[in-house]
Amino acid sequence: MKKIAVLIEDNFNEFELIYPYYRLKEEGFESILVGPQAKVYHSKVGLEMKADFSIDEINFDEFDGVVIPGGYAPDLLRRNEKILSFVRKMFESNKLVGAICHAGWVLISAKIVNGVTMTCFYSIKDDVKNAGAKYVDQSVVVDNNLITSRGPNDLPDFMKEIIKFLKK
Repeated sequence: MKKIAVLIEDNFNEFELIYPYYRLKEEGFESILVGPQAKVYHSKVGLEMKADFSIDEINFDEFDGVVIPGGYAPDLLRRNEKILSFVRKMFESNKLVGAICHAGWVLISAKIVNGVTMTCFYSIKDDVKNAGAKYVDQSVVVDNNLITSRGPNDLPDFMKEIIKFLKK
């Protein structure tokens, strides 16, 4: 069974965390909430979700991919070097890296966007371009093992591509 880390931090977008988390489970994958600490985190509207593990408790080699939800959580996630290292290793190992909405910030801070084609929430497109990525305004963009999407309305397209990638 493939194991996928879904990153969590305070101010996450409820749709962008819950939809992928459960959709992966529906497809038979092991979906694990991973945060900077193994604690309860709060969404933008106060929904509580508890991380299954902290980034310190997991082993990179046990995971087949990572999904990074948006909201404002990525601004907090990008400040944690262990999170960034995990995402960078996933990318460099050709494992799944899925990022939606503001999660592009994590990709930028992990220094993996230079030369890739991707999408994101429109308000951070300049950040993406300035980091060296080619920005396109599409519901989902697949560039090898990097799958990016713009926001909650694009979740069906985003998850369709993630599942297709994981079933290869």
